[in-house]
Amino acid sequence: MASPSHRRSAPRPDRRGALRRRVPLRLLLPLLVLVALAAMLMLRGYVHSEILADHRIQKPAPTTEVPEEILEGGPVIDARKGKAATLSVPDHRLVLSFDDGPDPTWTPKVLDVLKKHDAHAVFFVTGTMTSRYPDLVKRMVDEGHEVGLHTFNHPDLSLQSTKRIDWELSQNQLAITGAAGIRTSLFRPPYSSFSDAMDNESWPVTQYIGSRGYLTVVNNTDSEDWKRPGVDEIIRRATPKDGKGAIVLMHDSGGNRSQTVAALDRFLPDLKDKGYEFDNLTEALDAPSAHSPVTGSELWKGKAWIFLVQASEHITDVLVVGLAIIGTLVIARFVLMLLLSGAHARRVRRKGFRWGPPVTEPVTVLVPAYNEAKCIENTVTSLMASDHPIEVLVIDDGSTDGTARIVEAMGLPNVRVIRQLNAGKPAALNRGLANARYDIVVMMDGDTVFEPSTVRELVQPFADPKVGAVAGNAKVGNKDSLIGAWQHIEYVMGFNLDRRMYDILRCMPTIPGAVGAFRKSALEPIGGMSDDTLAEDTDVTMALHRAGWRVVYAENARAWTEAPETVQQLWSQRYRWSYGTMQAIWKHRRALVDKGPSGRFGRVGLPFVSLFMIVAPLLAPLIDVFLLYGLVFGPTQQTILAWLGVLAIQAVCAAYAFRLDKERMTHLISLPLQQILYRQLMYVVLLQSWITALTGGRLRWQKLRRTGVVGAPVNGSVPGGQAYQDDRRPVA
Repeated sequence: MASPSHRRSAPRPDRRGALRRRVPLRLLLPLLVLVALAAMLMLRGYVHSEILADHRIQKPAPTTEVPEEILEGGPVIDARKGKAATLSVPDHRLVLSFDDGPDPTWTPKVLDVLKKHDAHAVFFVTGTMTSRYPDLVKRMVDEGHEVGLHTFNHPDLSLQSTKRIDWELSQNQLAITGAAGIRTSLFRPPYSSFSDAMDNESWPVTQYIGSRGYLTVVNNTDSEDWKRPGVDEIIRRATPKDGKGAIVLMHDSGGNRSQTVAALDRFLPDLKDKGYEFDNLTEALDAPSAHSPVTGSELWKGKAWIFLVQASEHITDVLVVGLAIIGTLVIARFVLMLLLSGAHARRVRRKGFRWGPPVTEPVTVLVPAYNEAKCIENTVTSLMASDHPIEVLVIDDGSTDGTARIVEAMGLPNVRVIRQLNAGKPAALNRGLANARYDIVVMMDGDTVFEPSTVRELVQPFADPKVGAVAGNAKVGNKDSLIGAWQHIEYVMGFNLDRRMYDILRCMPTIPGAVGAFRKSALEPIGGMSDDTLAEDTDVTMALHRAGWRVVYAENARAWTEAPETVQQLWSQRYRWSYGTMQAIWKHRRALVDKGPSGRFGRVGLPFVSLFMIVAPLLAPLIDVFLLYGLVFGPTQQTILAWLGVLAIQAVCAAYAFRLDKERMTHLISLPLQQILYRQLMYVVLLQSWITALTGGRLRWQKLRRTGVVGAPVNGSVPGGQAYQDDRRPVA
């Protein structure tokens, strides 16, 4: 009897009577990665003014509500104490002001020219640019320049609410604090000009800005450098008349500013010779500095903001590189598949092609079975129709549903049942190998059916004494459901085109468990089927390559298998496949440095398998990530066209694969939906496999629930779906 403490520690049911369950780490980590990636992309969109930006500009309005002293006053407007006043720069003093930066190209050049001529200026920076290039703002402050707010996203504030204005100011200030550790009391509204341009829409904003403790700084001399009128014209427009003081408007961002930099290099010494001083604003007004240091939590908030923005920029850069890599891999794979699969088809289909003398000797067919009561009769019946002499060994791996009894009750000649305690598929196959009478051994799954010619077609390549194993053409038998149709496309397009390509390259990575043949004499020296990985078929295929055997593909050796019919079953199967493939690659990693056949496979086969079966599928979600990013943040039209282009390439490959396999093209109708839904599931499965591998997790064999829907061929007909089971959903 359990102790009281044990009873208290037992999980309690919640209000609905279900046990509370924690989210497994293998599911939680992909979810956290997805959320973090989405957050980083949203942050990048924000600091690049791709979201929450407002580019509207207020039309000119009357000036009846603007005080006369403001319209006729100086370029510095002080409304901080509820009373409006203006200030002007004294004669022979110039305050150079630069808007819209910092810019990574032109701001350093402007700073270099100012430093060269020992001049100070005021930089009205936006929060977006400050967040992206904080080092430039720090350099401004360190070199004695002043910085001012120019809002975060550069909207026209006369069209914004006070809440949005506060947000623009606080975010701009946060970025400056994070970059340089200071606050500033200077502000310049976007789209501003002279004081006399103040109107009934912009004046209330200026008053509100003053109530928040800021000086509003406009200008009274405009170089109009943004028009790029030429260096001489910029200098002429920036030069005040009669020795007057001025605040000069220039730009260090927003376009090509080469003329601005060249004009500064002449403007500064020329006007210094005329007795002008180039100060920052508070120096020119003989006022206290506009900067105040920030400490404590506010400083760390600013630094955290800059860190997050920089992280989002770097993550995006990494994603762009990843997108370039996946784009290259996808295109390379498609080109290789189209070229090499075509070459393979032409080679094996040319008139008179033969592997050698016809292979007519009997072979042993191994059928490992665990709880295959619904399928095993169809499987064995299909083998009895074979036009090649065979013996059949059904290895019952501890079934509890009477699988062995069903086979025995059939009373078929040349069919033997071998019973063993449940030990797994590799052990069952090895038990079958030990009892096989013939050197050529065909292996299949207990849910698969063969056509009458399958065994004959599968064993013909063994006429070549260098061939140690042959991969057959596995097809989806239950393709009349939506999820089955998607797997049908995957089998025909992905698996079979890949096998043709790998055959030509002589680095076939996997003999499918559903239909494959081996030389018993090739398997015995490598220890038979290994249980070191969850993908024993991939493991043994790689071992055969390393042992110097050739592995080929027999396109006419067709087998019809029952694919998973629910998302959960599909998840379990593909999770095991992808994780097992990673295990096999890791197990055979020493082939990279081996000599001879093992080294050739290691330096050709392993990189191909790693790139096309592990890296490419793992990076492929970037295509969809950038699709969503482009749809949300733009440019939408170019994004849609790019995605349709990728889909068109896939459709061409799929159509070519279907033509090679003589499949009906109608199933390709679901290809776009497969790319949107099915492919995402495969991404998550692969990511989960990576996480399992990195965290040292282990998977056990996962048995899929079968329905027995794939029947045996009748009079040579192609096996297909029987009546729908209750748990199957037909195509809508």
